[in-house]
Amino acid sequence: MDTESAPQSAKKKYVRAVGPRLRVLLCFMFGLFAALSANSLYLAAITFLEWWKGDPDTTYQNWFYMVMFGGHLALGLVLVLPVIVFGALHIRNAHDRPNRRAVRVGYALFAMSLALLFTGVALMRFDFFSIKDPGARSALYWAHVLTPLLAIWLYVLHRLAGPRIQWQAGFRWAAAAGVVVLAMVLLHSAHPRKGKTGSKEGTKYFEPSLARTASGNFIPARTMMMDDYCLKCHADAYKGWFHSAHHFSSFNNKPYLFSVQETRRVALARDGNVKASRWCAGCHDVVPFLSGAFDDPNFDIEKDPTAHAGITCTSCHAITRINSTVGNGDYTIDEPVHYPFAYSSNAFLQYLNQQLVKAKPEFHKKTFLKPFMRTAEFCSVCHKVSLPRDLTQYKDFLRGQDHYTTFLLSGVSGHGARSFYYPEKARENCASCHMPLAASGDFGARLFDSTNKTLSIHDHLFPAANTGVAHLRGEPGIVKRHQEFLKDCLRVDLFGVREGGAIDGKLLAPLRPQVPALRRGQKYLLEAVVRTLKLGHPFTQGTADSNEVWVDAKVSSGGRIIGRSGGLGPHREVDPYGHFLNVYMLDRHGNRIDRRNPQDIFTPLYNHQIPPGAAAVVHYEFTVPPDAAGTITVGVKVNYRKFDTIYVNYVFGRDYTNGAPLQVTNELPITTICTDSVTFPVESTERSTLNPQLSTVPEWQRWNDYGIGLFLESTDKGSEKGQLIQAAGAFEQVEKLVRADGPLNLARVYFREGRLDEAVAALQRAAKADPPAPRWTLAWFNGLVNKQNGYLDKAISEFRSILEDRYPELDQRQFDFSKDFEVINELGQTLFERAKMERGEANKAARASFLRQAAAQFEKTLQIDSENLAAHWNLKLIYEQFGDANLVAKHAALHERYRPDDNARDRAVNIARSRNPAADATAQATVIYKLQRPGAPELPPTANTAAAVGGTAGN
Repeated sequence: MDTESAPQSAKKKYVRAVGPRLRVLLCFMFGLFAALSANSLYLAAITFLEWWKGDPDTTYQNWFYMVMFGGHLALGLVLVLPVIVFGALHIRNAHDRPNRRAVRVGYALFAMSLALLFTGVALMRFDFFSIKDPGARSALYWAHVLTPLLAIWLYVLHRLAGPRIQWQAGFRWAAAAGVVVLAMVLLHSAHPRKGKTGSKEGTKYFEPSLARTASGNFIPARTMMMDDYCLKCHADAYKGWFHSAHHFSSFNNKPYLFSVQETRRVALARDGNVKASRWCAGCHDVVPFLSGAFDDPNFDIEKDPTAHAGITCTSCHAITRINSTVGNGDYTIDEPVHYPFAYSSNAFLQYLNQQLVKAKPEFHKKTFLKPFMRTAEFCSVCHKVSLPRDLTQYKDFLRGQDHYTTFLLSGVSGHGARSFYYPEKARENCASCHMPLAASGDFGARLFDSTNKTLSIHDHLFPAANTGVAHLRGEPGIVKRHQEFLKDCLRVDLFGVREGGAIDGKLLAPLRPQVPALRRGQKYLLEAVVRTLKLGHPFTQGTADSNEVWVDAKVSSGGRIIGRSGGLGPHREVDPYGHFLNVYMLDRHGNRIDRRNPQDIFTPLYNHQIPPGAAAVVHYEFTVPPDAAGTITVGVKVNYRKFDTIYVNYVFGRDYTNGAPLQVTNELPITTICTDSVTFPVESTERSTLNPQLSTVPEWQRWNDYGIGLFLESTDKGSEKGQLIQAAGAFEQVEKLVRADGPLNLARVYFREGRLDEAVAALQRAAKADPPAPRWTLAWFNGLVNKQNGYLDKAISEFRSILEDRYPELDQRQFDFSKDFEVINELGQTLFERAKMERGEANKAARASFLRQAAAQFEKTLQIDSENLAAHWNLKLIYEQFGDANLVAKHAALHERYRPDDNARDRAVNIARSRNPAADATAQATVIYKLQRPGAPELPPTANTAAAVGGTAGN
């Protein structure tokens, strides 16, 4: 065996580790790796540049960057097979070489190269495979970043066993690549894409809407209408949006179509053009507006595709800046930079584009999801409006709907320091309610917190209150979604009855578990309390003039209806003598704004909206019939419908005019938001025969809500002192039930009445309660009382503590009261008063210091609410003290701009009240609704009920 093996060993042919053919493959790989290295250096430099600048509103990525990134993916994928083939052949040739160190390092280098390539592949997102876990992706990313460095080190170690490395060639290549990359990065750094305010020159195309484009030019409709492009990766978000009111915001929405057509028609006849209707278009008709088609009076609303686009994905997501929080569409939008091939009709190129998006979504995300889109300010651009002179031909400014400011000043947002109620944690933005999380398999789905293991997105249906449009489109499932969202956002409570049917009658409350027996022939006043629960703005907001929200009350006994309010007429119209939670808006001639005609909006006759975390009391009068037997059941519910019957007749009737007989029955769905009922025994009825009746609302809260409703009734309508007395009585009951809300709210009443000593004592009791009243609200009322008592320094300290102090409870509940501009204004006014105390030449410097501090506070308010009337007035007075004529003139003019025209308002209100008995009745300081009004829908005109009618509302 030994003699035979020797010749065989001697004949063994030497095989080079890298033969001629393998060398060709190696050179090919070197070329690819060289290109990939330069490419990677460029991409890394741009990433470093963005990190170094640290501005989330700025990006240095552009179309060329995405081409380079596409090249990075292509080079990486092309390298996978050559690396595997070369590695396998090279290992076959060299695995048994005597230089074991070189062999082992070679193995490590091959493994590292595979790790480099396969981490890159793993970071890509394919239709059949995608890693979404953020932790796993982060680990893969850093592995992909570090493995090239380790591979270079291993390559150098490996080559020490082979031919000498050509260092000079490598350095020359690196220097050349470095110069090119540096030049490209410098070019990038000089041209960042940053969210800037659009050019002032371009605003002329868009006024009186405040919307503008970054360039001042129009944006092609094709760019704005890429919803199908979004669908490819965001199917669930697209599905929600497709059924949303945002999608049907424009001429594809018949109720809106009627309104905007009238505005265009009125503007054309009045001004000779339709430019006034741009005020609508900046939020409703974004695509035809920004692409330039909207201004044509003959714009084809039936056939033009842009007329039916609504608020597209790009309409919101291409906004680059919120210019202010004044609303009216005050945003800047820019034509977005897309990935290569986004507009291609070629299927393969579209696929490549989609893979680029999935592999490098950060660019897409930065382009279409800016940080400000997570704020309430983003929603303010369209959900806060004022009516300019160009639209109304009246004043430069009239306030319209305002979701934003009411949310900002509410307890729900965690910014309002004066609320009656607060949530456990603040709602930081509108989306926290109106874009709830929904499980999704979309590309953009993610884990939103550590406790939720389901990939989710924010629902783009924006569930809210527009059941009308979904119904008209024949989508009962979407109607149900909105109804589910509305359910229990209010609460109605039959709280008590007053004997004698008068507002000052003896109160029997709370109803349940005890229920008093009613006497035949006697008159009673039912006290129903409606409370907002999970809203961050008043109910109802938005188009409050055409939203139909009313309290439906029914009294029955022995199988017959003996009292009714809020019933429906033959065309399903609501009894006009019912209680509506709306705004009754007038034009300057005293006519109701009943057809969504914004160009005529002038002043409200009344405003029955309920603020967030507050309540309203509805008073119902009825008389127990002499023949009543057994029991009497009272049921109340709050109903909602969009839109009211008058508007439905305008939209779907034929040439319907105000006051004409109704033509169309209102078949829009009615949503019952909340209900309550109580059964009363009548005189000698055996109580034991009645089932036990309980309320699910804590007793202290029932008293508190009743007091809040009475307190606000006295505030909003200026009613007599009696309402405050009754509110105080309710809050006293709350205090007896050992709640700090009782003495705190008593302090509100006492301060309003000027009973400052009693207010101080109530605040002290509220602070000592267990648990105590909120520290910030106590500081607010302590500041007010100290200011009234002349202790200005103490008042200043209290107001500053609200705005500036931080303590654990605020952090835990995510509250921040530094934005409460009512507190800021009060601090400014107190500082202004404090300045007046520094008299004489010796105190001139101190006086000037207090004046400057006061001015700084009012300027701070204007940064939050630039239309704030009190801030402009006080700044005018302060700058008069400094003798600054320019600033005096500026703030005097702005104060005049935003000041309501009370004289003109009184005229319109008087006309409306003289024309409309139902509106006149419901505009009273204290309204008593007659449950037995002759002619009320669903109420039989019996002698017993007719005899019971009389009094304030419902004659």
